[in-house]
Amino acid sequence: MPFSVIDHAQGDGTVVFQDGSSIKADVIMHCTGYLYDFPFLGDDSTITVDDNCVDPLYKHVFPIEVAPDLSFIGVPWKVIPFPLFELQSKWVAGILSGRIKLPSKDEMMEDVKAIYSRLETRGWPKRYTHNFSGGYQFEYDDWLAEQCGHPPIEEWRKLMYAANAKNKAARPERYRDEWDDDGLVALANEDFKKYF
Repeated sequence: MPFSVIDHAQGDGTVVFQDGSSIKADVIMHCTGYLYDFPFLGDDSTITVDDNCVDPLYKHVFPIEVAPDLSFIGVPWKVIPFPLFELQSKWVAGILSGRIKLPSKDEMMEDVKAIYSRLETRGWPKRYTHNFSGGYQFEYDDWLAEQCGHPPIEEWRKLMYAANAKNKAARPERYRDEWDDDGLVALANEDFKKYF
């Protein structure tokens, strides 16, 4: 059931909406969206944000001119966030420890230019630079995993993401409440057993 805009929260955890309805909330998560802004880096920073594109970032993480001294975790959007953030963090840690080597600045810039070229070919604006919709996020995740000596993203996660996207397109108002992925949930549960 969709809720209206929050009017206020009370001390006991009750959230009151503008339509007068209310719920008792355990957690309130504030999501700020994806408007990149780094005022703490100052005006002479080696990166810029133009049309919501953080530029230039090698593999959406390292500003080329100061790599590896500065890195950004979690810039990509339309992703399964936590596995991506974990892999980016492991990659950065591997680079900082010296176990993984970055390519030359020229090679990193060529990689960034290739991303811009793909965007241009698709007719996408610059603000889609960090949009990982479609299959690219898993290609990227698996590349990071390979760099780190980590296993690739589990197939059930990829299938579940695809099933969710299909369900979201078919039922945009109800996709969070209605799904047919019991088989994928069973696969996930089997996979999780190895951690217990």
